[in-house]
Amino acid sequence: MVSLQENKSSESDINALLAKEGVKSTKHRKAILELLENSDIPLTADEIFLALKENNTSIWLSTVYRTLEMLTEKEVVIKSTLMGEDKARYEIKHDEHKHRFVCVECHKMIPLLDCPLEEFEKKLKTKMDFDVTGHNLEIYGYCHDCKHRAPQK
Repeated sequence: MVSLQENKSSESDINALLAKEGVKSTKHRKAILELLENSDIPLTADEIFLALKENNTSIWLSTVYRTLEMLTEKEVVIKSTLMGEDKARYEIKHDEHKHRFVCVECHKMIPLLDCPLEEFEKKLKTKMDFDVTGHNLEIYGYCHDCKHRAPQK
């Protein structure tokens, strides 16, 4: 779990992000965004709630959900659901996009550093006159540690 003390981002960066989207900066919003910023993977509302509680932040789970929904509507965070999971995950929306390999066994998320869709986007623009404004890519399979347990086909 991510700790608030890991602080990769400064409070001023989070305040600037909220101000840019016209969102009032509150203690809870800043704590949630700080957790998301310091996490290498998208987090569920439950994971955020538990991490905040571990750091002695007084907050209700319903407040976490309401805050995440508002931040999603304001496009400060991205909400996604991984295949095989019934809970939404949240991450801060940055200008760059991320792609991941997701292990269907252990749910480990491994970043894919290059974007394999850049050429495809160019073809869409040329052939279909379609301007792509964004995309997500998650590739599901078995990680190195779990593939020996994968069913054989």
